[in-house]
Amino acid sequence: MTISKEVWQGQAVYSKTHLWLYDFWVLYLSNRYIWHCPTPIILKQFDQCASANHLDVGVGTGYFMDKCRFPSSQVRLGLMDLNQNCLDVSAKRVERYKPIKFRTNVLDEMPSKVEPFDSISLNYLFHCLPGRLSEKLIAIDHLNTLLSDHGIVFGSTLLHEGVHKSAIAKKLMAFYNKKGIFSNTQDCKEDLEEFLQSRFSEHSIRIQGCVALFMAKNKK
Repeated sequence: MTISKEVWQGQAVYSKTHLWLYDFWVLYLSNRYIWHCPTPIILKQFDQCASANHLDVGVGTGYFMDKCRFPSSQVRLGLMDLNQNCLDVSAKRVERYKPIKFRTNVLDEMPSKVEPFDSISLNYLFHCLPGRLSEKLIAIDHLNTLLSDHGIVFGSTLLHEGVHKSAIAKKLMAFYNKKGIFSNTQDCKEDLEEFLQSRFSEHSIRIQGCVALFMAKNKK
């Protein structure tokens, strides 16, 4: 597994201590009052798009998989992350689904001989990856090898360009970028739109505060 310094910095902040605070600081305070995209909006998209054969990438604390309403009680659930702490915390939180864990760098090739998933989610992942958004989205090309032909990819990411940011949002985003936690100073809706349009027959992007919520299906 190849891990650059920039990729490592983007995930290294998620120690077990930070994960203990994550739901409150990120999913409650930051989403609602700083990024102006309350977590229930992201959860609603998860409920609408997640299948009973689902892979979550960039798992955080497992919040969305724990809270979402899967369409069946029989769930095949995969968890993919580079950070072992995130994988362990999330797997414990959703242990009722007996999740499959993949410790993987999404900018690398995907594991082989894995049964495809019908839905793949990527929430708050891309703004933590290094480079321009157009370069980081190669992760979706890699993940498409694990997506069934009729499957759906969806998620959310914090944009820097072309969205309204309050004074505190500007300061916090600048701080995170300086620390290497974020790498999104050039991320914009146009790059996301161009990529999804080139890979899928159907896609949508909704801007909520600083966040782009996206969905794409029917691989070309």
